[in-house]
Parts: sequence; C-alpha cells; structure tokens
Amino acid sequence: MRFGIQILPREVILDTQGRAVEQILLANKMQISHCRVGRYVEVEVPFKNEAEALKEVQKMTEFVLVNPLIEVYKVSRLPEVNP
Repeated sequence: MRFGIQILPREVILDTQGRAVEQILLANKMQISHCRVGRYVEVEVPFKNEAEALKEVQKMTEFVLVNPLIEVYKVSRLPEVNP
C-alpha cells in the first residue's frame, strides 16, 4: 500500500521559506495571500490490511519524519501503481 505524507510547519512557527516564496511572488505582481513551504514523502508498506498499514505509516512518520514540536503532518492513501 502506498501513502503520501504532507509535512508542514506548525502555524505558530515562523516559516521563513514560505515567507521568502510569498515575498518573491508578491514582488513579481502575483496575487497570493499566504504561502507555506513543507515536505512531501511517499512510502510503500507491505500490508494487505489498510488499518495496519496506516498505523505503521503513522508510527514511522512520528519516529523519524516529523518533529512534533514544530511540525504537523497529514497521511493520505495513494492509488496503487500498476507496472
């Protein structure tokens, strides 16, 4: 099963990358009200049961992919890729 993990800075954390992108876009006359920059990770796990797979992905995400003090995350199930 494939999952995508979206990781963003918490709202209370100063997002310097997001601010830099926002300022560049505004300086180039592009309309934007807010910008946040984060990370996106895709993982594939060898489970047949979706609940077990999701539990494992959340476990690995909290173990190594995010810093819960400054980041939040969202896990989404992705469609399977047919070779």
